[in-house]
Amino acid sequence: MPNSKKGGDGFRVNHEIFASQVRVIDSDGKMAGIFTVAEAIRLAESRGLDLIEVAPDAKPPTCKIIDYGKWKYENKKKEKDARKKQTIITIKEIQVRPRTDQHDLETKLKHARRFLLEGDKVKVNLRFQGREMAHQEQGMALLNKITAALNDVAVPETPAKREGRQMFVLLAPDPLKIKEYLKAHPEQKEPLTEAKGDVPNPSGT
Repeated sequence: MPNSKKGGDGFRVNHEIFASQVRVIDSDGKMAGIFTVAEAIRLAESRGLDLIEVAPDAKPPTCKIIDYGKWKYENKKKEKDARKKQTIITIKEIQVRPRTDQHDLETKLKHARRFLLEGDKVKVNLRFQGREMAHQEQGMALLNKITAALNDVAVPETPAKREGRQMFVLLAPDPLKIKEYLKAHPEQKEPLTEAKGDVPNPSGT
C-alpha cells in the first residue's frame, strides 16, 4: 500500500502532492508522460510502488514512481558513505624560538612529521623575545630549515612571514609525497594507527 504521508526528508509522497498535473518518470527511469495526480498515484499503486515529488518547482512538477522506503534507505546510506569519505583536516601548532637547540628542534620536527602523515596541517610559530627582534634573519632561516626538513611530506601553504613579534609558516600534507615517503619508510605506517592523543604536546619551548 503506498505511503500517503509526507516524507520526513521534505519530499511530498502520494496524496501529499497537491499539483493538478505532474510529469511522471516510471520505475524503469523512462518518462511516462503527464498525468493528474490521481492518475499518477493509481499508476504507482498498480506497480505496488509510491509516487514521490522530486522536482516541485518544475512546470509541471516532476514525480517518480519508486519504492519510497527503499529509496529513502538508499539515500541515507549514500549520505552516510559521503560523510565517511570526508576528510577532517585540523591545524596543529609547533612552537619554536630563534635559538631552539638541535635536540629540541629534532623532537619538534618528529611531532610535525607525524601530524602531517596523519593528514593534519602544521603551523610552525616562531616568537621573538626582547632583543631577538634584532635578529629576524635567524628566525627566517630557522623556518626555512624546518620547511626544508619536512619537504618530503609537506608543501608550504603560506610562505614564512612575520606578524608582530612572531613569524610563522603553514605546512600542508602532500598526498603524493606522503605516499612515496611511506613506501620508503614502511615502519612509519604502524604509528599512524595509534590515537593522536598519545602524541606529547610539542608546543613547549
